[in-house]
Amino acid sequence: MWCRRLACLFKVPCQLSGSTRHHSPWLPRERRTVLAAAPRWHHTAPESLKCAWQLHGDHLELRYANTLMRFDFVWLRDHCRSASCYNAKTNQRSLDTASVDLGIKPKAVRVDETTLFLTWPDGHVTRYGLEWLVKNSYEGQKQQVMHPRILWNAEIYRQAQVPSVDCRSFLETDEGLKEFLQNFLLYGIAFVENVTPTKEDTEILAERISLIRETIYGRMWYFTSDFSRGDTAYTKLALDRHTDTTYFQEPCGIQVFHCLKHEGTGGRTLLVDGFYAAEQVLRQAPDQFELLSKVPLKHEYVENVGDCHNHMIGVGPVLNVYPWNNELYLIRYNNYDRAVINTVPYDVVHRWYAAHRTLTTELRRPENELWVKLKPGKALFIDNWRVLHGREAFTGYRQLCGCYLTRDDVLNTARLLGLQA
Repeated sequence: MWCRRLACLFKVPCQLSGSTRHHSPWLPRERRTVLAAAPRWHHTAPESLKCAWQLHGDHLELRYANTLMRFDFVWLRDHCRSASCYNAKTNQRSLDTASVDLGIKPKAVRVDETTLFLTWPDGHVTRYGLEWLVKNSYEGQKQQVMHPRILWNAEIYRQAQVPSVDCRSFLETDEGLKEFLQNFLLYGIAFVENVTPTKEDTEILAERISLIRETIYGRMWYFTSDFSRGDTAYTKLALDRHTDTTYFQEPCGIQVFHCLKHEGTGGRTLLVDGFYAAEQVLRQAPDQFELLSKVPLKHEYVENVGDCHNHMIGVGPVLNVYPWNNELYLIRYNNYDRAVINTVPYDVVHRWYAAHRTLTTELRRPENELWVKLKPGKALFIDNWRVLHGREAFTGYRQLCGCYLTRDDVLNTARLLGLQA
């Protein structure tokens, strides 16, 4: 859904043996071209629509599986998977990339039904599976998503009837853990039920999937509405939707909440899929989406309460995307912590405000709001790079604990269980 495919690929004249030549029809598979001895293009009518290729002065053009790909010659030499260039046991490159001649060209090229063969000037032969090339080419990546997700508003999430996972199954079985992680990866939130309502048991729960990230709030945080920190979260006031730690250079990836006790009213938790809202902006106002993905902003946290003295600054756009396919991977949205806008020139800032208003409107649509009443025994995991959270005002005594998790460890756990993450 986030992928924008290349609308068209233009052919340009190529340079070969010192002369400029125009594109010839696609060369068929099994056709062999020796560049050094080729004063002109060798071509015949294509025998197969499945695979065809064409050489240019500095790159190879390959059409396979309905994908038109272009490969720079240096790229083709650098990614060689032969035993002398790549260690298959460690999955690491052995070839010194800096040793590759930037003007390198293959001496011979051959393509059969499944494999591309390249012979280099020193006699070294590189082999690539055509399926591997489709998967790893720039053009192939534009057609894929890095992280499969299900975007949701409140109704979509309720209709999906995503189950909570029992604490014992989560802690003791791979099946329970895998079900939890699959829910988390697809929706950005996941629940574990029947957790003993203590900080210690919540810590055990969190450590099942990740290292706990140490922050200025400690390892496991535990708070009531005592304003012990210089943050609105430590009050009974309502909190508008936001992501946490926008003032970190790398915002915390996952947040864990567990309500241990609440003797009073209100205090429901608000959850909003930021990616769903951003998708609506992309569809309705792509120029504004682009602006929100490119304009850098500062967020800051200034605290001078008791012994706590902090001034943290994080920089980044509201929307962070992979540039090759426009897939969103992080939303940094916190109106409380946004610092003075002094990184944007005057002729851009008004357009940024308009774009920010469009996104805010989507985030605040009632149909996008999922309200959840946290209670003792029910732990909530939130993808802080995707899902915004907030709360309604409350009365009485309310006690929560939680922590932040390292994103890489959560994704690693998922991959070890065979999930795409």
